[in-house]
Amino acid sequence: MPGCELPVGKCPEMCPAAERARREKEGRLHRFEVARGCRGTRPRADPQRAVKEYSRPAAGKPRPPPSELRPPSVLLATVRYLASEVAESADASRAEVASFVADRLRAVRLDLSLQGAGDAEAVLVLETALATLLAVVARLGPEAEGGPADPVLLQTQVQEGFGSLRRWYARGAGPHPRQATFQGLFLLYNLGSAEALHEVLQLPAALRACPPLHTALAVDAAFREGNTARLFRLLRTLPYLQSCAVQCHVGLARRRALARLARALSTPKGQTLPLGFMVHLLALDGPSEARDLCQAHGLPLVGEETVVFLRGHYAEEGLPPVGTCNVLVGNKLRGHTLEEVVMAEEEVEGVDKPKPPT
Repeated sequence: MPGCELPVGKCPEMCPAAERARREKEGRLHRFEVARGCRGTRPRADPQRAVKEYSRPAAGKPRPPPSELRPPSVLLATVRYLASEVAESADASRAEVASFVADRLRAVRLDLSLQGAGDAEAVLVLETALATLLAVVARLGPEAEGGPADPVLLQTQVQEGFGSLRRWYARGAGPHPRQATFQGLFLLYNLGSAEALHEVLQLPAALRACPPLHTALAVDAAFREGNTARLFRLLRTLPYLQSCAVQCHVGLARRRALARLARALSTPKGQTLPLGFMVHLLALDGPSEARDLCQAHGLPLVGEETVVFLRGHYAEEGLPPVGTCNVLVGNKLRGHTLEEVVMAEEEVEGVDKPKPPT
């Protein structure tokens, strides 16, 4: 209601005790939340592993009491747990991880919106939540099709995460140390979008000049101009989080580059090109991925190392193939954990570490 002061969260745990008990009774605990070694017909919730699930606010439904809202410090600890423990689960598929993490991060954003929080602490929670979501979605790869993780829903939730964070930035209570990074991530995730570019170009010139945002603008320009060599050269240099954000556009960029090569090189007799050149130009993970890409677009191969551009053979059917993206994404953690990356605790040149809320 207008004029009503928002409450402050009081729940000290990742999942309120009342919700844990209710979901335990109803048999709605995710296996990530069950007490280890628990036996019996009704699994028991582990208070150290259970995480509040998202529940859509219903019209006319009263706001949850402060005892069921987690304060920013607990929300930050929850995101950190999801990044360090759940996202790195070795005994679960990436699709299962992404589905669980996306739902729990949605609940984090909802808890934050229902209470009074300072700008700095709210932004820190939203930044770490968004970084975690970008990483788990990028790790899906071919698993994005089918299974428990709905790619369209995940994309919607990433966009909602950007929307929430950028609205806090727009309040003008900064400066926020990682704002240029996350504005750049927004542009990279929406590569080629005229609306996203327009929004970024409305930002202050000093912010646009910061290296993360300046680089994102360069990537967007290369993508729009079809400058394949420059685009993939820039993509190779992006840090891990930026690579996660742009990964969803890599397949399309490769398809466009291959189409341009086909238009330039295709002849009735066929011109050849070494697959090694394709691997380098498109930052592919190796000759095998280059062969798969060419065959998916109707281009014949000679032996194992050469592609032939024959007129009339290039074809586009369905979505571009989903590659593994080890060169462009996976290998860029360079020994750091996902928790270190999303919390900005790894040593990254030009990026200030966020300060915890006081």
